[in-house]
Amino acid sequence: MKNIKLFLALLVMPLVAFNCSDDDDMKMENGLPNLAGTYMQEDQMGRPAVNTVFVSPSSKDMFNVTVPSMQNASFQSMFQANLEGLSPAFANAGDTNALGLDAATFTSVLATDVLNVSLDGTTTFYDGTNVLTGRNLSDDVITVELLLIFGGEDFSENPGLSDDNVDANDKPFLASFPYLASPW
Repeated sequence: MKNIKLFLALLVMPLVAFNCSDDDDMKMENGLPNLAGTYMQEDQMGRPAVNTVFVSPSSKDMFNVTVPSMQNASFQSMFQANLEGLSPAFANAGDTNALGLDAATFTSVLATDVLNVSLDGTTTFYDGTNVLTGRNLSDDVITVELLLIFGGEDFSENPGLSDDNVDANDKPFLASFPYLASPW
């Protein structure tokens, strides 16, 4: 139960914590931002909440700078240990989620933290048929992840842990570019 509370706390914190800055002194040249200099990757977050939940705190910096092609070999076992510690749906060897993936296979998918995109099919995080073929703004990503982690083989296990109960954006998305809802 302690692990479940920790998981929920880790999942909710990024949703309520944010960082704002009024530092808008970016150097401009000919009306374009000057991007000269040295940049460093700060975070790896292909799939929302995956890094937050499955990467142990002492490994965050290393995960964030590991190229995706090396993430599975370096982090899959950590992901699996953390998944099995968090989710009663994977408590027994051979338990699978609704995609038919056991803990080792599922964490192999998650440990390579990239967002796959279908170039010629449906683009969605999960729509009942298509899985991890991209992401629409309206996809309920966190609920899908909770279902795959806690929902068991048919999404019926652990119903209290399998839904964030946030079913839509707080404002409607736009029908044309830039698609995001206007700010409050």
